[in-house]
Amino acid sequence: MNEPAPPTSVTVLTGAGISTDSGIPDFRGPQGVWTKDPAAQAMVSIDSYLADPQVRRRAWQARRDHPAWSAEPNAGHRALVLLERSGLLRSLVTQNIDGLHQKAGSTRVIELHGTIFEVECLSCGLLTPMREVLDRQEPDPPCLRCGGIQKANTISFGQSLKEEVLREAVTAARECDLFLAVGTSLTVQPAAGLCGEALDAGAALVVINAQPTPYDAFADLVIDRPIGEALPALVRELIDARG
Repeated sequence: MNEPAPPTSVTVLTGAGISTDSGIPDFRGPQGVWTKDPAAQAMVSIDSYLADPQVRRRAWQARRDHPAWSAEPNAGHRALVLLERSGLLRSLVTQNIDGLHQKAGSTRVIELHGTIFEVECLSCGLLTPMREVLDRQEPDPPCLRCGGIQKANTISFGQSLKEEVLREAVTAARECDLFLAVGTSLTVQPAAGLCGEALDAGAALVVINAQPTPYDAFADLVIDRPIGEALPALVRELIDARG
């Protein structure tokens, strides 16, 4: 039997697990933010955020204290930069809002859930750098243009993904021959559904995650070793296989 041809186009989906080595906790893991503090989920529910000023005040404090402001990319992030520079990377789709892929040097990043470094007014849509808003030192800073409620320009539960961003991510999943899911529970839709899009288009699927995922049974390879070890090793194999 002939060996399968090495992939020529790789799309990667990353979740919170790739950033834990940079000091940013995940959400559902044993030390996850929501595991340790279930009430914190209210901060990422659009209904709770709009209805409860106390939730908003807590969310703004969390933005001020977020480890993304000082975090540095780790070996997993750097491995994906090498994958891009090798010419194999089609797109890097991330559920993360921490900007660490870009900080590491990745340029083909699709931020599926937005970014913590930008603020959006939920009434008029004004976008403002997060640092400018935090520097106002207000517990629940209103929009300076219309007075509306503001939040980080991220996707909360109850909000739809931006159509153009989702469309770009789906295209990336359909146009690769290897789809690599890294550090994501693959339980949040529509991000998890990108695995199905890739499989339906004939791509191979590799999952790297500490806990089991719903897509493990469909994957060509499941790796549960630490991402900081497993991802650089896999990237080296992919680059070497290409020759």
